[in-house]
Amino acid sequence: MSVNIRPFTPRDQAAARQLVLNGLGEHFGWIDETRNPDLDDIDAHYIQRGSAFVVAEIGGAIVGAGGLIAVDAHTARIVRMSVSRAQRRNGIGRALVTRLLDAARQRGCARVIVSTEHGWDDAINLYTRCGFREYARDEVDIYFALTLAPISNL
Repeated sequence: MSVNIRPFTPRDQAAARQLVLNGLGEHFGWIDETRNPDLDDIDAHYIQRGSAFVVAEIGGAIVGAGGLIAVDAHTARIVRMSVSRAQRRNGIGRALVTRLLDAARQRGCARVIVSTEHGWDDAINLYTRCGFREYARDEVDIYFALTLAPISNL
């Protein structure tokens, strides 16, 4: 089946929220849902604030999600990336990142950043395969950045 990467709509709320929480729970072994209030109303926290949030859909089911938020006038951050366990390693993560990078370019961003925890190897591998390079790390996270080519050079 083909994957459809599309903008989030309010009807996706429950499925997108659960998908991201499931991914966090799989990684950490537990999840405190109260620590993720942005997921309680994705439309209000992302779309209405001018950010981007996209979902990956197969046969009507949401199997991936990711967001893009502005850091400043020239930099955006990828957040809330998640792909359902059953669909991992099928190129969905890369397709989501590609769509979010396109959204960043359309917003005039020159740089996109993302962070993930040490040991979250699937995420680290995804971002490095997509061209991101590590620029910093601390006790908890590794920080990656990708410089975007200007739209006129694409």
